Amino acid sequence: MSRAKELTKPEAIEHLIRMIRGEKVMLDSELAALYGVETKVLVRAVRRNLPRFPEDFMFRLTREEFEILRSQFVTSNWGGRRYPPYAFTEQGVAMLSGLLNSPRAIQVNVQIMRAFVRLRQMLSAHADLARKLESLEKKYDSQFRAVFDAIRELMTPPTSKTRRIGYHREDG
Repeated sequence: MSRAKELTKPEAIEHLIRMIRGEKVMLDSELAALYGVETKVLVRAVRRNLPRFPEDFMFRLTREEFEILRSQFVTSNWGGRRYPPYAFTEQGVAMLSGLLNSPRAIQVNVQIMRAFVRLRQMLSAHADLARKLESLEKKYDSQFRAVFDAIRELMTPPTSKTRRIGYHREDG
């Protein structure tokens, strides 16, 4: 399988989807690489069509968010970028399909949409599991309470006092 096809598989795209400001997004430079265009070409096309990209479709990272995100990478692949990147939600990526109309862009967009759908299905399965666990809890008496509490604790994501982007090392 060619390198281009490898990059456009939903499984390969899923790791490019990040949670920023509580939204699942993809960054402009990574989208540009998938589409086979320069980041500045993608951004220029978006700027020419700004009414198509309201804030819930696309937003620009703050300097602080950008610095936090950049610090997550051991080797920087940001290429000395001067400005924080744009982040595109699923709807923003779908809107890009109307701007970038090459055969590659169409193929990549289909795969990106599939990756977002797969993530939604995984989240839905997690919610279904939580509902089934709650149902079992109600059905059985307190003898299994400790088991249910342990399972629920494993399903609960860690809480953080500050909203940080990416993976972080626990201090202390």
